Amino acid sequence: MAQIRVAAVQLQSQDDILANLARCEHWISVADADGAQLVVQPEKFAYFGNEAGRRAAAEQLGNYQKPIQALMSGAANSQSVAILAGGWPELNPDAAQPYNSATLFAPTGSYSANYRKIHLFDVTLPSGQIMRESEAVSAGSEAVVCDLLGFRVGLSICYDLRFPELYRQLVRRGCEILCVPSAFTEDTGIAHWELLVRTRAVESQCWVIAPNQCGRHPGNRRTFGHSMIVDPWGKICTVAPPGEGVVFADITTESIAKVRSLMPCLRHQRNLW
Repeated sequence: MAQIRVAAVQLQSQDDILANLARCEHWISVADADGAQLVVQPEKFAYFGNEAGRRAAAEQLGNYQKPIQALMSGAANSQSVAILAGGWPELNPDAAQPYNSATLFAPTGSYSANYRKIHLFDVTLPSGQIMRESEAVSAGSEAVVCDLLGFRVGLSICYDLRFPELYRQLVRRGCEILCVPSAFTEDTGIAHWELLVRTRAVESQCWVIAPNQCGRHPGNRRTFGHSMIVDPWGKICTVAPPGEGVVFADITTESIAKVRSLMPCLRHQRNLW
């Protein structure tokens, strides 16, 4: 039986990269002190501001001399923990439209997996606020899974949560843990955040680690918070209170096998299309 202690970090990131990274470093240290072996950051952990600033902050994947990856790599190595840096601007050949990437850093400090957000947030919110992520972000095209400490982990970001076919593919590739670093808006979070996170856990029979941004950000952006970790039965094991913080859960392969044996949906699925 494999076991891992995981942590989901809730942040209220702003448009000051160095200040944001200092907060990340603090919460990674708190998570490490509580025994976490995997620490998952929310989307936009390093920069939550306008698109010009985001383009300026973009880094080439693997360049550990740049601030975002230097901090994530260094913290992973110094604390000997795996860190999922969820939702940061990865430099793209089209410099005007960096990827929105989630990168898993191994305890050695090197990155072991990189996912580029596939589904981009082009919506008009109930408040009337218009979001057009595709105007400033290049979409990825590949589902990403990786092995970590005896578990198979699937990567995704925020708006991906609304597309079950992505998670079905991750499960077909053996995933037992799904990570969804997010900056879910307050409008949509009130209506759908818990519902979607729990649904992805139930239908996939996986643990779901869903750290979220919280509070007010530049550009009149507001995010919902309520970072949570949900088990394969759909039970919320922990949820973050308002404000910055970190929540934990202990995940075992036994807990996953038990649900999949009790309710063998994954074995019963049929390919009808």
